[in-house]
Amino acid sequence: MSNIWDFANSQLKDLVAYEPGKPIDEVARERGLNPEDIIKMASNENPLGPSPKAQAAMTAACGDVHIYPDGGSYKLRNAIAQKFGLEMGNVILGSGSNEVIEFIGHAFLKAGDNIITAEHAFLVYKLMAKVFGSNTIEVPDPGYVHDLDAMAAAITPQTKEIFIANPNNPTGTLVTQEQIDRFMAKVPDHVVVVFDEAYYEFLDNPPDTLKYVREGRNVVVLRTFSKIQGLAGLRIGYGLASKELIEVLQRTRQPFNINSIAQAGALAGLLDDEHQAKTKRITDEGRSYLQTEFAHLGLEFIPSFANFVLVKVGDGNAVFKAMMDKGVIVRAMAAYKLPQWVRISIGTMPQNERCIAVLKEVLGK
Repeated sequence: MSNIWDFANSQLKDLVAYEPGKPIDEVARERGLNPEDIIKMASNENPLGPSPKAQAAMTAACGDVHIYPDGGSYKLRNAIAQKFGLEMGNVILGSGSNEVIEFIGHAFLKAGDNIITAEHAFLVYKLMAKVFGSNTIEVPDPGYVHDLDAMAAAITPQTKEIFIANPNNPTGTLVTQEQIDRFMAKVPDHVVVVFDEAYYEFLDNPPDTLKYVREGRNVVVLRTFSKIQGLAGLRIGYGLASKELIEVLQRTRQPFNINSIAQAGALAGLLDDEHQAKTKRITDEGRSYLQTEFAHLGLEFIPSFANFVLVKVGDGNAVFKAMMDKGVIVRAMAAYKLPQWVRISIGTMPQNERCIAVLKEVLGK
């Protein structure tokens, strides 16, 4: 009998699937714990949950789920465009910003092409390139910060996409406006630059990448409703780009990729400035607390601009498992070539305090 791999796309054979943070229910089953006694600080989720206004909008939308959603997502795309001074034609929605990354791959990648990322960048960029038979050039990031000059120097005629996560996941580091502008001056027209700004709303003074969209450059700016909006379970994100680039991406999108409940919740959440401000406030307070505690414990950490902190704990996998045994889920970083580190999301202050107490216990400090 023949092997299915004799017919499947060969680049998939050694592809290692992305492994998300451990779900609470799974940890409860595996370790015999009460789900209510477990806290998850692994996936950079909003510890406050979704906006109450988003919850109300989603509840109202449930009454119409027998009707297909608006395939063009008119209300939501228009609201996003207005928020950023763009037009609806500058906006594309995805099932999470990850799907927009897939759209970009469909549109521009083929076998033999390459993408460029930082060495310690979000794994999905490389995984998506491999799906399309493309290679990844990983550029070293001294101090765990994107080296944009080196990334520009790495461009080849086969380079089709460059990914810059700002702030970066999993390091939490940021590149400045000056660095971005110098980099963009070197990028040739055949390269699409993707600024992944999932944590954009946590910044006090974010760099302006939308100016390149307004200039008509081959740039896609990714944003998401999963983080500060607290809508990760809806799987909804968006890309901002020139109308011409968006028109290309729209041709790769499946019809009705954004369901009606997600559209309603995202629209209400987008307009709830109070919930976002409250989330940012507890994030700023929690980040300061965690970093202060890490310093007191003598642990190396990367000062973060996002809603998580990367901290060096010795054996990252061992600490991850030991903390999980005690009902605290963090994220081991071996898949990111950081085996001595864990990434800890910022929670409510009681969650942060419990996390630190468990970490001290596990480390014997």
